[in-house]
Amino acid sequence: MEMVAAARLRRAEQRIKAMRPYAEAIRKMAREVSEASEGATARVPLLKRHEPVANVGVVLITGDRGLAGAFNTQIIREGVRLKREYRSDDEKVIFYVVGRRGNSTMKFRGEEVAGSYVGFTERPAFTDAREISRDLTSAYTDGDLDRVDLVYNRYVSPLTQYVRRHTLLPISEAEVFGEGDDASEPEGDEEVLEADRRAAWMYEPDAEELLPMLFEEYVDLSVYRALLESSASELGARMTAMRNASENAQELIGDLTLEMNRVRQAEITQEILEVVAGADALG
Repeated sequence: MEMVAAARLRRAEQRIKAMRPYAEAIRKMAREVSEASEGATARVPLLKRHEPVANVGVVLITGDRGLAGAFNTQIIREGVRLKREYRSDDEKVIFYVVGRRGNSTMKFRGEEVAGSYVGFTERPAFTDAREISRDLTSAYTDGDLDRVDLVYNRYVSPLTQYVRRHTLLPISEAEVFGEGDDASEPEGDEEVLEADRRAAWMYEPDAEELLPMLFEEYVDLSVYRALLESSASELGARMTAMRNASENAQELIGDLTLEMNRVRQAEITQEILEVVAGADALG
């Protein structure tokens, strides 16, 4: 299982690496178009903040399988913590759960699960992300949800994954406007960057018409990125867990073998002593 996870992890890392430049580019484009559209952003449903916030959708991204250490447990723990946090503010939490492990655990705990998505966590496709994001955006625009948060494991290395939570909707509070950990400006020549910021942009169709399409695409991509990060994190956690299990098993085998040899030696010694004692008695 460790070898299989390691092989799949390399492919998952390549998918994340290939996707990140596109994610940064569309974030930058959406921000620039929103700035160019001036007052048009107020008429985009995904940008509107719902006040007061009564219903919060929390998307928990777990795995379909276990044997991955604390990978699934820490996501569930964060979801339960968020529920307590929002409940203290008189806000109701509605869970959307990705992965069989998360779904079974939340249902066992008696939590309300409005959306359940299983069967693709090890190799998610963009269509899977789009299905999830469409359900979330529909619930948000219909007023069933007033806020949507994503909770997933962010991949750093096979040994390091950490729980990350960020706001998906409304987009005015999301990373698209530079409030997330991907909000840093791209590196490069300062004069080129300054010229890029001052450049006049022309849009076809106009910015007001382009905004809704861009923001929907951004939500799709945000969910897809979270799925890819979670997939790589799950494989890394499983690889590490299986390596630790193998090392612990070898250590246990060594300890038991030593104990067996000690017991065997003690029995042989006891038999020799009995033979010697019997010979002395006969002599």
